Amino acid sequence: MENEELIVSPKALAKQLGNSQIAIADCRFSLADPQLGRQQYQTAHIPGAYYLDLNEDLSAPLQKHGGRHPLPNPERFAAKIAAMGVNFGETLVIAYDDSNMAFAARLWWLLRYLGHDRVAVLNGGWSAWVEGGYPTSAAPSQPKMGNFTPQPRKDWIVDIKTVKAKKDLQGVVLVDSRDRDRYRGEREPIDPIAGHIPGAVNMPWKEVCDSKGRLFSSEEQQERWAHLNPTDKLILYCGSGVTACVNLLSLKQAGLPPAKLYPGGWSDWCSYSISPE
Repeated sequence: MENEELIVSPKALAKQLGNSQIAIADCRFSLADPQLGRQQYQTAHIPGAYYLDLNEDLSAPLQKHGGRHPLPNPERFAAKIAAMGVNFGETLVIAYDDSNMAFAARLWWLLRYLGHDRVAVLNGGWSAWVEGGYPTSAAPSQPKMGNFTPQPRKDWIVDIKTVKAKKDLQGVVLVDSRDRDRYRGEREPIDPIAGHIPGAVNMPWKEVCDSKGRLFSSEEQQERWAHLNPTDKLILYCGSGVTACVNLLSLKQAGLPPAKLYPGGWSDWCSYSISPE
């Protein structure tokens, strides 16, 4: 398969349908309509795919602080993944969405954060699958018996205290992954305060893919990050630790050193401005 540990083409996946060593995750979701992704899955999905909901499966319940999409409880998440027939460290998980990797990349990063490196994204997502004329199904996938023991790589994430302590240090670059107008504070559709964390540079996540949700080449991903010093330590954030994962995918595809994620993101940062502790 095409770079099976990172990117899979619809053509390559179509040849592997029914392979017990592969688990497919449908991550379609809409922030504006949280039920839409599940409804889309129930209407049609890639045969054998399981649905993972951003709010219910890929996040923990909302709290006072911690951002809009806190990282899920590892054991609860592991049970959901095991029910897809995933065996820790063995099964290749292929994630797709219809939002330029926004939610598929969250699953891609989460699995790797929990120690499972065998995960890839479907290039072009659901749209590319349908446009390719590949089969679809409306039948829900039945639970299987996998074995998933999470091993969190806790040094992959930072909290607000670490961001405050390190963001202005020499050799540390804080990267805001949101749209440029949100970064500049000209528009804020979700969070109560507009703007960005002081000192952050802007690298919009939507620039990782083309207009059809296909990832740009490794060389083009390298060019995206070329203005930064290769020895810089990067901390990435977005609104709530979801779309920043697309930039983390970009770094991986470019062959660059991994960055840390601030999962709480701008929504967590805002929460202390509104209700400080």
